[in-house]
Amino acid sequence: MTMFHHSILVLLAIVAAFAVGKKLSLNTEISMLLSALAGLVAHVLLPKGVDPRSALPFTEAIRHLVEGSFTYFDVCLIFMTATFFMSLYKEAGGVAFIVRRIVLGFHNRRSVCLLLLVLVMMIPGAITGSGATTVLTVGSLVGSVLLAMDVPANKRVALIFLLAAMSAACPPINLWAMMAAAGANMPYVGFARPLALLSVSGALFAAFWLAGKGKPVDMNKALSTLPEVPEGWNWLRAAAPFLILAALVLAGRAFPYSFPILGLPLIFMTSALAVCAISPSRLPVFRVARNTVKSLLGLVSIMVVVGVLIQVMTLSGVRGLLSLAVVTLPLGVLFFSLWLILPASEGMLQYAVAPLFGVPLIMLFNMKGLDPVISLAAWSVMWPLGDCLPPTAVVGRAAVMELDFKGDYYRGFVKTALPVMGFILLLSTLFMVYSKEIAEVIGG
Repeated sequence: MTMFHHSILVLLAIVAAFAVGKKLSLNTEISMLLSALAGLVAHVLLPKGVDPRSALPFTEAIRHLVEGSFTYFDVCLIFMTATFFMSLYKEAGGVAFIVRRIVLGFHNRRSVCLLLLVLVMMIPGAITGSGATTVLTVGSLVGSVLLAMDVPANKRVALIFLLAAMSAACPPINLWAMMAAAGANMPYVGFARPLALLSVSGALFAAFWLAGKGKPVDMNKALSTLPEVPEGWNWLRAAAPFLILAALVLAGRAFPYSFPILGLPLIFMTSALAVCAISPSRLPVFRVARNTVKSLLGLVSIMVVVGVLIQVMTLSGVRGLLSLAVVTLPLGVLFFSLWLILPASEGMLQYAVAPLFGVPLIMLFNMKGLDPVISLAAWSVMWPLGDCLPPTAVVGRAAVMELDFKGDYYRGFVKTALPVMGFILLLSTLFMVYSKEIAEVIGG
């Protein structure tokens, strides 16, 4: 048996174990862990060819499991600290203050109100990298305003999902781009402009396609559904944590040789302390921290299990096998199939698709003379659109639950979102095809 045949058999074991896990109604994280363990067992037991280096002692197998679980440790820290910051801000009343002021100031100007609501939806995902966090922190508040705009239920939930997906793709934190770039040993630099252009364009198109037409906001109806804001809030308090966040991030870039390297987790925790300092009322910090960890447990566990699975696939040759299958496809086939493959794979494997398919695609596109940064930015906007697809559908299910949507999931919510998803996928595909020319115009 050659290593080629060995890798195929290990891949079959991984797929079979994942299918069994889903058949037994196990959640995605457990199913992925089961598939990783099955792949490791298959790799240890099956013949590996004549290479004497193929032998794998038991202790070495355990080392790979532990090492893989820490692959995305830094990404998990960013994820959790950023969400903790936004959760504290919401608990203090900052989000409610901003949304109520938008309604009070622009209820009679529908387009302006819609634009500002898009901005509110984009911020949480942009600084956490999670569409689910966006839905959980501001989704219900923005949904209440959309209800006061007489936006139908299926369009409301579709818009909340699409804005959450685009917020997760928006810079500075894009987990798909970060994970794929890390796997390709490529610095996460130069992604801000293409990611911002694609995600903001998609968010604006979604907002005006689904909710652009109609009457002005019913101010009394909107305010009655929004939570009350503690006394003492003003625009200076509302902006202060984000100004501190921006200042710390920009200081490291403006003074790279004199300003200390803080790292994003410490920056987010500093911003969280700023929220505690400016909050008009005392905040239950430990309760918010406990709830944050509890709400993120599934997503963080996916990151950990993804690291284990990728480590096992790399060890057994499966990752190389899949990479070979991708890079040997004609470029034209990739151009006209990735718009479907990437969202569908995200629905199946979540963040695992970024290092699994993103790394070989980066190598291929770079070898073909296409710009890898622009291309990866395009893929990183396509991937989150799959978060409403089975079997995971994390963000889609969160939007349905948060807005208490009673309609049919696929014929109501997903069908309504399809035209906007098509526009975003088309735009991202054009960025991918003309990545070299776009890089010359907008830069990395």
